Amino acid sequence: MRSYLHFVVVIILISFFSPTQAQNQALAPENDLCLKCHTNQTITFLNTLTKRQDKRMMNPLYILNKDHLAAGVHAKFKCTDCHSADYSKYPHNAELKLEPLSTCLDCHGGDAKYAAYKFEKIDEEFQKSVHFQKVGESFTCSKCHNQHYYQAKSRNSSEVGEIVGFSNDMCMSCHSNNNKFLLFSNKLKPELSQIHDWLPNQELHFKNVRCIECHTVVVDSLSVSHNILPKEKALKNCVECHSKNSMLEASLYKYKNIQTRTEKGKLNSIITNKSYIIGAYQNEWLNNFSIIIFLMALVGISIHLIIRIIKK
Repeated sequence: MRSYLHFVVVIILISFFSPTQAQNQALAPENDLCLKCHTNQTITFLNTLTKRQDKRMMNPLYILNKDHLAAGVHAKFKCTDCHSADYSKYPHNAELKLEPLSTCLDCHGGDAKYAAYKFEKIDEEFQKSVHFQKVGESFTCSKCHNQHYYQAKSRNSSEVGEIVGFSNDMCMSCHSNNNKFLLFSNKLKPELSQIHDWLPNQELHFKNVRCIECHTVVVDSLSVSHNILPKEKALKNCVECHSKNSMLEASLYKYKNIQTRTEKGKLNSIITNKSYIIGAYQNEWLNNFSIIIFLMALVGISIHLIIRIIKK
């Protein structure tokens, strides 16, 4: 009976504090009409030729996940903040698809509120990237950053694995998908395992380090580098990461280092500093346990020394 009551209480708490419920409340109410269609597999509309209601399959590219949308940084925005106001009319005019969408700099550029994020500098670095150089103006921020679901993981998450997974999913959305890859290339995408055949423990690296660590130029003033290098210039030197002065401290672990120093203080962060080696990342509990053992050993030696002095 007690276990049953415990189960019921847990279910109630989960439903009450459900992230889905909390997230959905964050969505702009003006978007309800849009999401009524764009979260469903089918759409219904009046066929002006047959004068009847038709039901068709929704284009999968236009189906949104409401939970992911609510978790993104643009959750409280109205759809028409980026899309044409003419989309408020249904059925939509087909020509609206040809209209260019607002870019990130249209909102974030030249605004003191977002100055700390250095969007202009990001755009400057992005224009040096192989993507922009080969494709041009048609390769926009949204080709990598899904404006509906984007989250600032590298800045806000305390879990390195979460940061890596979120970042690599952006790259893999094209580099493991031939349909999307062919939008920017006349050739089928090469197999990643073949391109990285020089890399030992491929699966371990792909799981624990972002693609951009080896494929970009690190810029200290930016949280994430956006200058994607051609494959010929990609980093292939293991020592750059697997060393005491790992380059990962200036990229993947940048915010974690800052957060640690803020929470623990500079001296304490040096004492508890981790060896930043991908695949051998130290466990926080083991780190603390080893420090406790070390301190206990010092105390034991001190007590032993004091007793010997007293006896003499």
